[in-house]
Amino acid sequence: MRYQFCRLLHPSLRPLLLVSVLVPTGQIDAQSAAAPEATASKLEKGVGAEWVRVKKGPEGQPLAMQVAVVRYRSTPEAGKPGVEVDLVGAVHVGDADYYSKLNQLFESYDALLYELVAPEGTVIEPGTKASNRHALGALQNGMKNMLELEHQLEQVDYTKKNFVHADMSPEEFFDSMDSRGESFIQMYFRMVGQSIAHQSTMQAEGATPDIDLMRVLFAKDRARQLKIAMAGQLAEMESLLTAFGGENGSTLITERNKAALKVLRQQIDAGKKKLGVFYGAGHLADMHERLLSEFDMQPVEVTWLDAWSLAAKGE
Repeated sequence: MRYQFCRLLHPSLRPLLLVSVLVPTGQIDAQSAAAPEATASKLEKGVGAEWVRVKKGPEGQPLAMQVAVVRYRSTPEAGKPGVEVDLVGAVHVGDADYYSKLNQLFESYDALLYELVAPEGTVIEPGTKASNRHALGALQNGMKNMLELEHQLEQVDYTKKNFVHADMSPEEFFDSMDSRGESFIQMYFRMVGQSIAHQSTMQAEGATPDIDLMRVLFAKDRARQLKIAMAGQLAEMESLLTAFGGENGSTLITERNKAALKVLRQQIDAGKKKLGVFYGAGHLADMHERLLSEFDMQPVEVTWLDAWSLAAKGE
């Protein structure tokens, strides 16, 4: 079973792993308060381009897989002075402490917009579990168990009064795919092609992911070693999703982001001043560009949260 799960890092299956961790499609069915441990900094070079990274110690040892929270502030041209929006990157299986920090952060917002492809009015009860009837839910549950992590749906309380649904309904999602002439198979093979090209680049630079996986199989601390291998590849592969954003991108990223930011506009027009947008990290490079161009906002601060601890005991 461990070997079969490790095979998810094969180029042909990495897109499923990437989507399941960074860009879940929610319940698709055909029917500034950061925790003390967070790493905060003023504006970094290239902000908006990187949302997942591996934090390393002084000797290069992996310590954590981190996800960014970037704060944006309205400019005078925006016509809405004093508005702040945080893009809060999500990975959908993570350490319990990661979700605890997120829950603290979410309490600080006037409105927290969240993703979920589901009919309007859907309520996510506390402790809801991802369904194994859906491929991505089953994959996420497998990752949760193998990596000794927690699932987002079980850890985040979506019934809080400031939580606002900001996504498409299943009907809107499938209608958008039809109008774009898209299919899941088509998107999958687009990602496979990019993944294989990316692996070739990694190998040309001296990386040996397949050999790393063999080492993981025989490690005493398999869960930690597997997390390290997967975290490194997730951080590298995040760039694959940029092709799915922009006006010619996809329903998966472009159209869902438009739906989310339409709700953001409504919340700002209603007088909300401090808002968060909690979406899979793969969505946020596109959202970053839209906040700059459509909302006249500028990034002012970056906070990195540890989503997966990768450190050995005692580090």
